[in-house]
Amino acid sequence: MQFDTQLAIAAQAARLGFDALWVRDVPLNSDSYPDPVGHADPWVFLSALAAVTSGIALATGAIVLPLRHPLHIAKAALSITSLSKGRFVLGLGSGDRPTEYAMFGEDVENRKMLFQSHWHRLAAALRQDQQVIDENGRVRSEFAIRPRLKTSVPMVAVGSSSQSLEWIARNATAWMTYYRPLSVQKDRLALWHNAQAKVTADFRGFGQSMVLELLARPEAAYEEINLGGRTGRRGLIEALSAMRDAGIHHVAFNLIAQGRPASEVMEEIAADVLPALR
Repeated sequence: MQFDTQLAIAAQAARLGFDALWVRDVPLNSDSYPDPVGHADPWVFLSALAAVTSGIALATGAIVLPLRHPLHIAKAALSITSLSKGRFVLGLGSGDRPTEYAMFGEDVENRKMLFQSHWHRLAAALRQDQQVIDENGRVRSEFAIRPRLKTSVPMVAVGSSSQSLEWIARNATAWMTYYRPLSVQKDRLALWHNAQAKVTADFRGFGQSMVLELLARPEAAYEEINLGGRTGRRGLIEALSAMRDAGIHHVAFNLIAQGRPASEVMEEIAADVLPALR
């Protein structure tokens, strides 16, 4: 998909009243991980999205935290937050491809430790006092990161990131995970709520991604497919209503067109699905 086409779809989503646009981080491609989309660098793409949209949140799903320096991520996150006037949500994941880790000089077996150490340095830089911490855990007051913000940048854990749910509930503002049939996802929700209860009284959101093939026949029943569902809009309303009732706060669609333009699918969701849920 061409870059200008992606920007046009994003601008349409903002006009139609969708809540967020999710941007992926794909550092490298190989035969083992082909990329038919051709993802741009997430920070470059987010800058363009900030320029062509308003109102809609801009989120990363997810920056591969162990393979990027936390201070570089902090600089980029602060910049996008400022450019977008506070619309940015920083989703962070660990990645899991051994060959990609090796190309960046890291061992995939160390991803749990790397994720935690990078997270804590990044979180310090994104708090309101915006502390710069070195690799030994020392605050380096002689350094500062600009721009300055009046509020913190939300940090969301995407996937398990090799961490326990208690660690995620303690450190992240929300958990974004992968699609599962609702009967299975309810078990994950129960584990999430138990983890939250142990470590915090604060609200922690729960979201999931979802592959969606929206059929032109409104009455088509909901059918499970890999990482999502195939359905008409009535089945989609029922499925999303059940997800909401189970405690899922946000769903990110990965649209499969199958002959239907993405613009047409978004128009139908905005006109008939979103009002039914709201």
